Amino acid sequence: MSRALASPSLAVQRGILGAVLLVACWEGAARGLHLPAYVLPAVSDILAGLWSKRVTLIDAAGYTLLEALVGYGLGCLIGIGLAVAIALVPALRSAILPFATAINSVPVVGYSPLILLWFGIGVSSKIVMVAMAVSFTILLSMLAGLDRVDRRAVDLMKSFGASRFGVLWRLRLPTALPLLLSGMRVSTVRSVIVAIVTEMLGAQGGLGWVIYQAVLQIDFVQVWAAIFVASAASLAFFGLIGFLERKILFWT
Repeated sequence: MSRALASPSLAVQRGILGAVLLVACWEGAARGLHLPAYVLPAVSDILAGLWSKRVTLIDAAGYTLLEALVGYGLGCLIGIGLAVAIALVPALRSAILPFATAINSVPVVGYSPLILLWFGIGVSSKIVMVAMAVSFTILLSMLAGLDRVDRRAVDLMKSFGASRFGVLWRLRLPTALPLLLSGMRVSTVRSVIVAIVTEMLGAQGGLGWVIYQAVLQIDFVQVWAAIFVASAASLAFFGLIGFLERKILFWT
């Protein structure tokens, strides 16, 4: 028990130490080499810029997180729904998987002009883009989990009269849960990235819009400040899903 408790604490300590060393090296290199802001601004300058624009950055972060969270939720529902449909009706696999693979063979950003044209530059277009990016990852993770079930266990349940839905609910879904939650955790970072990149191409707010405007104004400290906030939001989202994963899969 003591080792189990000590291990996460040690990992946190190492993470904090690594972050402190990285910041110290960054600050020392920027100051010692007199690097211009467009190459690498000092961390202290970035933090000062972040504080001076904190209201703008907090509002932008809320805008981006709204797009990422709603799109993430929608993408999870689509991916899980398609995977369950394939599990219940195996004939759908040959129709759904090639179509989904063809759509995702093109980077999501490639669809941005069409999505922005169809849904406008508001929140809706970003939600659609995030949902497209997340749904394919969730679909593959869910399918991999559903397919890893022991066929002998399926045959045993059917021999006792279990229906296809009964096998799915009592056996296949619990078996798929670890891979599904892993895919959901990975998709958190992707959802924030897609939201920010899409905002750079056309938006009314958000961290991507702030970054784009800062580049136009040649304010590279502000660019880095927005990147810091985006990283913090992404890490918080990732940590939240990871926490829920540990609580749900308490037996692992």
